[in-house]
Amino acid sequence: MSVIQIDAVGKEFKGQAVLKSVSLDVREREFCVLLGPSGCGKTTLLRIIAGLETETGGTVTIGGRRVNGLAPRERNIAMVFQNYAVFPHMTVGENIAFGLRMKKADAALIAQQVKRSAEMMHIEDLLERYASQLSGGQRQRVAVARALAVQPDVLLMDEPLSNLDALLRLEMRSELKGLLRELKTTTLYVTHDQTEAMSLADRIAVMVGGEIVQHAAPHEVYRQPATHFVGGFIGSPPMNFLSATEAHRALGVSAPAGAATLGIRPEDLDLASEGLSIDAKVVEMLGASQQITARVGNELLRVSLGIDPPVHAGQRLTLRARAGCARWYGADGKLLKAA
Repeated sequence: MSVIQIDAVGKEFKGQAVLKSVSLDVREREFCVLLGPSGCGKTTLLRIIAGLETETGGTVTIGGRRVNGLAPRERNIAMVFQNYAVFPHMTVGENIAFGLRMKKADAALIAQQVKRSAEMMHIEDLLERYASQLSGGQRQRVAVARALAVQPDVLLMDEPLSNLDALLRLEMRSELKGLLRELKTTTLYVTHDQTEAMSLADRIAVMVGGEIVQHAAPHEVYRQPATHFVGGFIGSPPMNFLSATEAHRALGVSAPAGAATLGIRPEDLDLASEGLSIDAKVVEMLGASQQITARVGNELLRVSLGIDPPVHAGQRLTLRARAGCARWYGADGKLLKAA
């Protein structure tokens, strides 16, 4: 088994809590993404799981074995970093073989795993080249191949695609998802990029301020954001938020007890014959859709519509929220129920 169990893990730096009693279960063969803004604690948590940082409290279990205090090499994990961490003075083949040689694997196994991992990452023709001669995308493929060659119980990835250009990142993301699904390797992946998280993950753990605020499948995180923060962080453009008073005035919906804010996704507002009237302040054509920005009282409202009919700045529009798509949040920013 390669289940990861994090139980009440905390971390303090100079008296400041970076992780606040974090608990997380990653299922066997699952691709789990830690998603959050810079400074939320996601990389620190990953490094604690890897054995590169020491937790202040709590337990870390991998495959049913408590690994607190064990060195990284004793945890049977592999890690891929943001900066690739390949050795420029070694050939691609030597880089891929490095972890196996550190484990003193026999030569036949090393040769077999180097060949297999290189073929999986489509770099079998580069084995004799030095890493210093490779492009950024090729170096990242080498880093992933090196991690896979040791056949780890768990693969840990820390923003591995962030240094690649947009087109190559899209290509690598697609390849990585297909490869890890085929290998069925338990993977924990850190990113601040919501598109990566939504496209790669079986489940997403959203972090902010050293805590996990929601851990669920991508669809649930998007459609049922557990907090005001999650709704505003995930989605491009993000969820709209109206005060309960403004929502009642503009949309004609009554707030349930304890509600402070109504959240609605931009694509969940449709043109209608009656409902909320707005004046389009800015219209952005985005290919398959057009994004309209307006104001409702003192609050910004974004609407995503199809490209027909075209909307122009200054045009008066009437909108209605799709049934069952609005979400109510309390004064603490936590989800109450569907509107």
